[in-house]
Amino acid sequence: MNPGVSQKAIQAKGFWRAQRWLLLRRLSQVLVLAMFASGPWLGVWILKGNLSASLLLDTVPLSDPLTLLQSMVAGHWPATMALVGGAIVLAIYLLLGGRLFCSWVCPVNLVTDAASWTRHRLNLPTRPGNPKGRYAVLAGVLLGAAATGSLVWEWVNPITLSIRVITLGSLTGLWMLLAIFLFDLVIRRDGWCGTLCPVGSFYALVNRFGWLKIRLPAREKCDDCMACYKACPEPQVIKIPLKDIGAEPVIRDPACTLCGRCVDVCPENVFEIGSRRKASEPLQTVEIKP
Repeated sequence: MNPGVSQKAIQAKGFWRAQRWLLLRRLSQVLVLAMFASGPWLGVWILKGNLSASLLLDTVPLSDPLTLLQSMVAGHWPATMALVGGAIVLAIYLLLGGRLFCSWVCPVNLVTDAASWTRHRLNLPTRPGNPKGRYAVLAGVLLGAAATGSLVWEWVNPITLSIRVITLGSLTGLWMLLAIFLFDLVIRRDGWCGTLCPVGSFYALVNRFGWLKIRLPAREKCDDCMACYKACPEPQVIKIPLKDIGAEPVIRDPACTLCGRCVDVCPENVFEIGSRRKASEPLQTVEIKP
């Protein structure tokens, strides 16, 4: 489900390269769900718990850092095992890039991408949102935890609920996912992840330090086809590194999810996934068309 894929990209690059990162992301997301589901379904416990707190192979603790932060501000100090799990997860995303969670792990991404694909197929208008609004929601979640002394976000967290849908058949989680699908379909494209989700907001802050970035080694080849803008769930991150000749040709905006959609859909191979090291590129003239 990638609304930006066009016949031009497929003809220029072939089916695999025009869908490569999308297919790899889907594989990653399905594998994560399968590792949680293998226990209740098959009795083989690979990941026990959910994406807030789990055990890998009954040995390695994994904890969501935002859940731990909520617990702390609510006045409940987490157990040592939970803190170790949070440190492991935080270290991984600090190293690679926080919003990798959103596009490569989070099961809700399957729902929001389905809504985006449906919106594209129905040719519904795109309503821009305010990406900075998500930080207000994150602050509200932490204030709510401090005020109530409880993890209020976890009552409605669709990420946790989606695991319950898969492992336990929870109807509550199913209704929440349906609500997110309708919100992204009717109200705003990629609105949940782009303007509301506090987990995405938290990982965007972590993403400032990630090693992996989207690079633009051939931005002079851009022909303004707009495929990357149509496909990207955070299109505001593309404009400056693509069109500002004085800017480094690397997307460093922490909102970037490293989903690779821009890499897939660009027939001119302008984009690539690489390291955050400074790019050395001779200055070139890029014509900005009105």
